[in-house]
Amino acid sequence: MLQYLLNGIATGALYSVIALGIVLVYRTSRLLNFAHGDLAMVAVFLVWSFSRPLGFPGAVAVALLAATALGAAFSFGVLQQVKEATLLGQVVLTLGFSQVLSGAALVVWGADSKPFPFPLSSVVTYRLGGAVISQLTLGSLVIALVLMAGLYLLIQQTRVGLAMRAYSQDPEAARLLGLPTRRLLAFTWGVAALLGTAAGMLLAPVTFLHPYFMLTPFLKGFTAAVLGGLDSVPGAIVGGLLLGVMESLFAGYVSLRFVSTLSFALIVVMLLVRPEGLLGRVFQRRV
Repeated sequence: MLQYLLNGIATGALYSVIALGIVLVYRTSRLLNFAHGDLAMVAVFLVWSFSRPLGFPGAVAVALLAATALGAAFSFGVLQQVKEATLLGQVVLTLGFSQVLSGAALVVWGADSKPFPFPLSSVVTYRLGGAVISQLTLGSLVIALVLMAGLYLLIQQTRVGLAMRAYSQDPEAARLLGLPTRRLLAFTWGVAALLGTAAGMLLAPVTFLHPYFMLTPFLKGFTAAVLGGLDSVPGAIVGGLLLGVMESLFAGYVSLRFVSTLSFALIVVMLLVRPEGLLGRVFQRRV
């Protein structure tokens, strides 16, 4: 039991990081970014490409900067320029961006799976009570927790975070107050891309690297965001951890074969029972 819980928490923490990027974009733009996973995938490929000439830390720095810049550029240079586009049209744009990224990855890096040169080992293990955890899993959990704490401090303790919260509550009022809303949106997309890339780097050593390796993690992150509430940052964390633990227990006590269907079942149940999510807000139309 303890082993399943530990595995679930570690995996769920990565789902939470992915969900946080989805929620950040939804809170400010009111749209689902379907390019979230593919943007992270391209950035992780950059780590793979530059790790030999620059070393792993240098490659990580390049990839994080590139992901942040690419996410911000897509928001500022594409979405914000199509002012007449409907919300559905903007979602379609993110789908198109996703296809461009995956197609470019296929052309540049090919379809073959590649090992990811992560410095932490999945072979070295530590014993915690009656459970065993690998160095890679423990390191991933710690990094995920640091990212969550860092995002909390950014949102709650900085002026930029205050502006992000103000815009998510009332975009029109934020514009009237003179907040730089266009730059704020671009910044939010950049932070979301950085979070997705960080999660991708922690997942790549296990899944191996190929142009579609972030598809399933993106779907799990989306499920976590729906569970917790698409407008709730704490909900993204709770949803990811809950999903990770439920998957681990389901795989251990029910069936490993059908664990991938659990996410879709949870989405359907949550949308039927509580569409706003566990910690999401209920929006009421003003008359």
